[in-house]
Amino acid sequence: MKKEPERTLAIFYCQNVPESGEEVRQSLEERYGKSIRLFPMPCSGRIDVVHLLRALEEFADSVYVITCPEGACRYLEGNKRVKKRIEKARSIIEGIGLEKERLNLITPAAGKEHLGLEALSCKIMEGAMSFTPSPVHGKKAHPPSLKASARQGGAPAFVRKGRTSARQAGSGKEKD
Repeated sequence: MKKEPERTLAIFYCQNVPESGEEVRQSLEERYGKSIRLFPMPCSGRIDVVHLLRALEEFADSVYVITCPEGACRYLEGNKRVKKRIEKARSIIEGIGLEKERLNLITPAAGKEHLGLEALSCKIMEGAMSFTPSPVHGKKAHPPSLKASARQGGAPAFVRKGRTSARQAGSGKEKD
């Protein structure tokens, strides 16, 4: 029998998500092992496009952002900001040939009973098998044209390690 390749998911979540304490995070990481990486954020609005792209580049087959419920952001517009950033990151990964569905946003509706971090993570993990492993990871998945392009500086500035900081990537300025 052929073994199904393991998927790795990155989940960034607002610490205002119900039942999102440190014990829950540790429990999920114990249960799923290397298949899940959880990143608590004080506000989902703090997540930048670079964070999402770096997760996809470094280890994740898919990235999810779980925001606090609509209208419940303690920083007023954090979940609105991250929605725009997800759309920007989706357009970038589509431009390089990845499926935009590898980036997902989960925002619980206002006024409804909200699932906690554990329940949301379990649902996400159940759906993880719908994705093929990312072609970004693994030597066989890189076409020679992409390797050559990266060697010649064809990758976007924020993807090339050591060339720019995250702040400079947003401004388009190269590091001296």
